[in-house]
Amino acid sequence: MCTVTFSPRKTGYALAMNRDELLTRPAGLPPAKKILDGRTIICPSEPGGGTWIAVNQDRVCFALINWYSVTARVHGETVSRGNVILTVGATTSSDIADGLLDKYPLRKTNPFRLIGIFHGTHQIFEWQWDLKRLVRKGHRWRMQQWISSGFDEPSAQRVRSRVFRTAQKQASAGAVEWLRRLHRSHLPVAGPFSTCMHRADAATVSYTEVTVTARQAAMQHIPCSPCQACANAG
Repeated sequence: MCTVTFSPRKTGYALAMNRDELLTRPAGLPPAKKILDGRTIICPSEPGGGTWIAVNQDRVCFALINWYSVTARVHGETVSRGNVILTVGATTSSDIADGLLDKYPLRKTNPFRLIGIFHGTHQIFEWQWDLKRLVRKGHRWRMQQWISSGFDEPSAQRVRSRVFRTAQKQASAGAVEWLRRLHRSHLPVAGPFSTCMHRADAATVSYTEVTVTARQAAMQHIPCSPCQACANAG
């Protein structure tokens, strides 16, 4: 259950992600540097070590959302989807990511959508795994959004996409503060379909923001619902 929004810039991009989880799930850990294959990434972490978003030293960002519209699930031993980004997070190209995912134990991994933002080539790729095959799709370098929901994914996509399209008409569309307003939005009403999601048993539990320029990548992290005042730089 997540919402990911991408906004291109003249010399980089910004990406924002709301992480929606059951309230009984352990809280994630704040962003920290990790070394993968001799390269540096920055990412928040699950208590068990996995992650849902990362940006590396080459300003490549990966974000992963669960794919609830695919109802098939792994039977027996599973591999956490949180390990997918740790597998590809240090890569600099989609082709390298392809090779690493080919070797990943996908048959033991539940359905997911992995978004990769490649700053150097202005490319966006999405890998979709449905328990049968892994498909890579290309997206244009433009403002866009990806949405998942374990409650009712089609409805969440419809409602949040409508709010997103309306927000795109604002003069400030694409700015960092615009992204923050969008991701703390309760339109049309606070509930399971609002971008900042709230249910009795689940909610948006964190907000992560990646900003990339020609020279650097930075990550900001709010370890609670973005509508609350608990901002914390990561």
